[in-house]
Formats: sequence, C-alpha cells, structure tokens
Amino acid sequence: MKFSLFFFDGDGASPRKNPYRLLLESAQFADENGFTAVWTPERHFHAFGGLYPNPSLTSAALATSTQHIQIRAGSLVLPLHHPVRVAEDWAVIDQLSQGRAALAVASGWTMDEFILSRDPHGSRRTVMWKSLEIIQRLWKGDAIPFEDANGRMVEAKALPRPLQSSIPIWITSQSTETFIEAGRTGAHVLTSLLGGDVNDVAGKIRKYRDAWDKQGHEKPKGTVSLMVHTFLGADEEEVKRDIREPFGAYLKTHYGLLEQLAKGMGLDVSLDDFSDDDLDAILSYGIDGFIKQRSLIGTPEGCLNLVKEFAEAGVDELCCLIDFAQDDVGALGSLEYLNQLKSMC
Repeated sequence: MKFSLFFFDGDGASPRKNPYRLLLESAQFADENGFTAVWTPERHFHAFGGLYPNPSLTSAALATSTQHIQIRAGSLVLPLHHPVRVAEDWAVIDQLSQGRAALAVASGWTMDEFILSRDPHGSRRTVMWKSLEIIQRLWKGDAIPFEDANGRMVEAKALPRPLQSSIPIWITSQSTETFIEAGRTGAHVLTSLLGGDVNDVAGKIRKYRDAWDKQGHEKPKGTVSLMVHTFLGADEEEVKRDIREPFGAYLKTHYGLLEQLAKGMGLDVSLDDFSDDDLDAILSYGIDGFIKQRSLIGTPEGCLNLVKEFAEAGVDELCCLIDFAQDDVGALGSLEYLNQLKSMC
C-alpha cells in the first residue's frame, strides 16, 4: 500500500500566523520519509478548504521545496478554467519539480463556484471530459483552435511543454459511472468514503478494472487512490478523545457544504430545520461512523486491519487527509505514527 498526504480542509476564514505551516512542513516530512505524493485541492467561497483556492499555486510552492514526492492537484475543477491555462500552469509545475507533477480533475460541486466558469453547472461533466482531452493534446504540442471574444478563431499551442511525456491524470470519482468512464479512458481514480464504506468502494473498483481491461489499456492497471481522514497517536482512546471535538466542528462545516449542494439540486434542505439535539445526534453518528469504518484514527497497530481491508478491496494508495482537525501541532506530531503505519504495510 502506498501512502500520500492530502489537504482539503484548511480553514481560510480564521486569521492566523503562517496558515500554510502544516502544508509546507508535512510535505517536507513526506519527502524525507518515502511517501508517494502530496495533494492540494481547489475550493472556493467557504471556510471549508478556504486555504486552497488554486492547487497550481500550492503545487508550484511544493515543487521547489521538495525533491522526491509527486506533486498532485486533488482536485482541479476543470470547468472553472480555460484548458490552455491549465496546460501551461501544469507544464511549468512539471518543469519546476523535474517531472513530478500529476493532477486529479473534477467536474465541480456547488453552483456558487461556477461564477468562475463560462459554462453552466449542469454541463460540468461534459465540459470536464472535453477540457481534459484538449489539455492532453496541448501537452503533446498540438495546435488547438479557440474562439476569442470577437468571434475570431485562433490556433493556440501551449508552452512550455511538460518534462514528462504524459502527466499522470486521476479522475475524481464517486459514482459507479465515473469509475467506469475513468477505466475506459485509462485514467487513475481518486475517491473517498463519502456516504459509503469499503464494500461500496470495492464494487466500484471492480467495475473500473473491468472497464480498463475491456478497453485494452496497457499494464500495469490504473491506480485507485482513496482519501481517508487520518490522525494517529500512541494511545487509541486518547487520540479519539482529543479528535472528537475538532472532528465535530469539521463535520458541522461539511454539513454546511452539503446544504449548499442540496440547494443547487433544487432541494429545500436547511440545517435550521433541525433542533440542537438532532444536530448533536447527527454529529455523534458521523463521528462514530468515520472513526470505526472510514478513517485512520487511532494507533498504527489499531488501524492496520483497516488498511488491509482497503488493500483487499483494490485500493492502491491511501491519501491521508490530515488538516481536518485544524491543529497544526497535533497533525505534525501524528505524522511520526503515520510513518510507523506505512512501514508496517
């Protein structure tokens, strides 16, 4: 099993000194201890992940401060960007990192972020696949025609070219259909346990592998990367006690995002409709469920069996989300225990 570090929840709303300390110092630790990659996301207009509006910028910083780990976007929301800009930015990152760039692409989530797009939220999946095809052609040196603001067609060739002959691509996937399409196109997969468990993911992985084989892609097969909340220590009960309050605060923020998503789907859902007791019950259920079945929270020894379950399900890489607790000191201290778990696998 491969292990990477994953960032998604950095609070961008609370002013503090050196908000990127955890990212930079943990990336250095990962680089020195044989981790596979560091992932940074794209998030907009919400405290949840607010430190990370642009993975191109964070990846460029990591490219020049590390030597070994792969530098990945997790994920770049393609419908929010012109494909030429993506091709140029990530070619620069690939050159700066000496061929260590990779990116997961996504179609987007909430409607609000589509103020950055020329395309409607409803067409986001089609736009993502079309943009990805264009970006990969630009990296190969193809000239692609685009229409400017005056209706004039202009052929564009993106420069510089990436150092790698092909920058690795992950497709951010939750639905079975997206897993299958990723297999057909020969892309890797980035997924999570949002609303499911290891058995749900195992079924999707099987369909991904089947689609890969049917399309006749070259071996080895694509990588399945699973994002998992991670916080490890020496004593399981102490870890769970320490993490419970910050994890509850994190879930409250997460539920706020789910409320936005529901409204984007035309559903009239509001957390205001729930009593405080109801919300506490939901949070308690969410915390207990994540800790027991969907996270690496505890001790290295206590989490080893779950890692084995992930491997048996077909997961190749665990992307360890470490910034959800909003505790830089605690998260940095947890890395030593995560490294112990990695050495056991």
